[in-house]
Amino acid sequence: MVRLLKKFTAFALRNGALRIVVVADTHSRPHPKSMEVIAAEQPDRILHAGDIGELTVLDGLAKIAPTSAVRGNIDARDNEVPDILTIDVCDGEESLFKILLLHIGVNGPRLRADVVRLAKAEGAGIVVCGHSHVPFMGRDRDLTVFNPGSIGPRRFQLPIVFGVIDISRQRVAMKHVDCESGQQWLP
Repeated sequence: MVRLLKKFTAFALRNGALRIVVVADTHSRPHPKSMEVIAAEQPDRILHAGDIGELTVLDGLAKIAPTSAVRGNIDARDNEVPDILTIDVCDGEESLFKILLLHIGVNGPRLRADVVRLAKAEGAGIVVCGHSHVPFMGRDRDLTVFNPGSIGPRRFQLPIVFGVIDISRQRVAMKHVDCESGQQWLP
């Protein structure tokens, strides 16, 4: 049995807000325009939801903003990248909510039962996952689900997109951004 490596971290609002860019499934080859388009979003933090490929991808992202990542099913197990990351989003000393970041979280449009149990055990209200390359945001079993899509090589006819999560004390807003156009992507 493989033991999952879990980590915990905290992100703090800055001046009452926090912008997180979320990427996934780079497979060592992020889209050529992705770093430029991500930088234009001016993120405070970047999350990578797995299937990183070469870890130099994380180095490139870290030049834009502090980057946290989880391992995907193609990633080696011999590094410090965890399988699961729980992020406590705080305003000063006050915890606002938690994000659970992992690679495989859904089966179709629904959260997997084991992920629901884990999210609830961790006290998370948002589950961020990759794997499918399909950009998605929705609700399932009282949890918000966000898949940023993929900025790696195109799969089928899926778009090359990443996600943005804007957080303030009053609200959380999510969107997808097209790497090819730099514009908000809508299905």
